[in-house]
Amino acid sequence: MPRQAGRGPVAPPERIPRPRVRRSPAAPPQRRRRGVQGGRGGRPGAGGGGGGGGGRAGRKGLSRRRKALLWVAATMGLVLVVVGVGGYLVYEHFNGNLTTVDVGDAGSKDVLGDGPLNLLVIGTDSRQGLGDAYGDPDDMGHADTTILFHVSADRSNATAMSIPRDIVTSIPDCPTRQPDGSVRTIPGIPAGLTAPKFNESLGVGGRDPGCTMRAVTQLTGIPVDHFMMVDFEAVKTLSTAIGGVDVCLARPLVDPKSHLRLPAGTHRIEGEQALEFVRTRHALQNQSDLDRIKLQQRFLGAMIRKVKSSGSLTNPRKLFTLADTATKALTVDSAIGSVSRLASLARDLGKLDVKHITFVTLPVVDNPNEKVHATVVVDQARAQRLFTLIKDDVSLSGRKKKPRTDPKLLGPKAPPADVRVRVYNGSGIPLAARGTVDWLRATQGVGGPANGGNAPAPAARTTLVYAPEQAAQARTLAAMLGLPGSALRPSPAVAAGSDMALTLGADFTRAGVPVPDPSAEPDDLDKTGADDSACVK
Repeated sequence: MPRQAGRGPVAPPERIPRPRVRRSPAAPPQRRRRGVQGGRGGRPGAGGGGGGGGGRAGRKGLSRRRKALLWVAATMGLVLVVVGVGGYLVYEHFNGNLTTVDVGDAGSKDVLGDGPLNLLVIGTDSRQGLGDAYGDPDDMGHADTTILFHVSADRSNATAMSIPRDIVTSIPDCPTRQPDGSVRTIPGIPAGLTAPKFNESLGVGGRDPGCTMRAVTQLTGIPVDHFMMVDFEAVKTLSTAIGGVDVCLARPLVDPKSHLRLPAGTHRIEGEQALEFVRTRHALQNQSDLDRIKLQQRFLGAMIRKVKSSGSLTNPRKLFTLADTATKALTVDSAIGSVSRLASLARDLGKLDVKHITFVTLPVVDNPNEKVHATVVVDQARAQRLFTLIKDDVSLSGRKKKPRTDPKLLGPKAPPADVRVRVYNGSGIPLAARGTVDWLRATQGVGGPANGGNAPAPAARTTLVYAPEQAAQARTLAAMLGLPGSALRPSPAVAAGSDMALTLGADFTRAGVPVPDPSAEPDDLDKTGADDSACVK
């Protein structure tokens, strides 16, 4: 793409080697559009050591442009799943458009199982093949847009959780497939003051999309089944293919860096203007990445609504154009790496009603270790509640907070000095049981707390098991620790007069901080429905 004057420079991230990508086995042999390195790199005619134009005579520039992946482009992959486009037309043609990555055991081998489905949509900040109009043209990019798209087991609803790129977190070890077929494990980076940002889970050190899948599973406790990663050009080509996306603005959006200039009101945007819209940050109120995530969610919701209502899915010509554009942009894991598998996935998920698709952002807070808050950390108390809702397959669409108090929390309470409890640590936090015992004794006046050491196995949730006649003691302890009623487990098997058993789970942060109710939605959850057409403020 030719150089364009007036674009603001973007600081380039670290140059890194390219992860291995291999063709879908169903792809026709005469097509050589895709290579074997780096998601989009290593193709003939794209700096990958080959000649020609990637199997498209006279179109060398196009093969380079298709390598470019901008962090916002990942939202397009979600559209492909939700609206049901997939490729039941001209299988061989569409198969030739696809690129696949072997992620090993990072994901599921099944396209559709009997339970919930978790699809990771990834986009990078790559500018390869674009000149320096959008930043460093040699940059391979990081995972700057990540959406965990959870579909319920009965396929009646879905939650699309955006993961901010600037979360400071650990990155796990990651086995990656090499060009010679061998597997190389890229060392992880532990949490701490020097912990990396989440977006470094892709690209740095040769990490492939499977590494990002592993990082998401470690961060959330939610297993990821498959991934999709889409081309930068898809923002422009897909928005144009559907005849534009309708957006409403409560105020003008002007951003000299992205070249966006839109007055207040309703607009139909496509092509370059659509790209400027989803890239903008400086036109937003706080000029933050979190604000940009909200804008992207609005754009994606509008795009889903447009495709669902425009007749694109019933018009063969429009469907072919949309599916051709979409599959050219796609990189997927090998388990879904053919059009027939994607079509099966799309037909199933395309039945989702727009009003039952909810966008939400993973709760975060400013990084307390920085004076100038350039990064964020996960708000553990609120995030764990959101993770629990997703893992328990609870819909967020139209959901209201539970106003009723659990009956197990109602009734008389025992004096603190009469409370007898043994504390076990299943939280994964070192010395959590000892710290809780000291806190109960020193600050709450509990007469008989005892340290039970580590629990036999890690616990997902904090629980308090007690004999029925110890209910008054259990209510006292629940009030001190902020335990929800769901954490209380009366059991006739507990011998009368013995200690109650408190097992600290992954939802525990520290003594004195309430343990979240897994059935209750986090306070001030940042969410919006895909059917919400309100104007952007």
